[in-house]
Amino acid sequence: MPDTLTVYYNGACPICGAEVRHYQRLASASGAPLDWVDISQTPDALGAYGIDHDGARRRLYATESGGELLGGVEAFARLWERLPRYRLLAAAARSRVMRPVAELVYERMLAPTLYRWNVWREARGGVR
Repeated sequence: MPDTLTVYYNGACPICGAEVRHYQRLASASGAPLDWVDISQTPDALGAYGIDHDGARRRLYATESGGELLGGVEAFARLWERLPRYRLLAAAARSRVMRPVAELVYERMLAPTLYRWNVWREARGGVR
């Protein structure tokens, strides 16, 4: 069994929060070694890594038990490899062919779009 992975997510984002709640249910049912930190509730959670609250809101982060910081696609892959229904997706995300595509889609499209949408929502008072 792999070491515990701590996942840092933006629970104030409705999409991110729903996705992580799904992962939490699967982790709970399978006993997966995962911990969860909602950076909307703990804004300085990644401060020791030099990542401020705004930076933490820009993408998914995770840390291994030994303290290794992971971000983006690799953070998702490490999360998915611990969840029974997602292990194949983890392997695909790491494959030589899919890794560049996954990083392009996540880092250039999905993460920035979600970040901007949440900044807009917060400016309009849409924070939970």
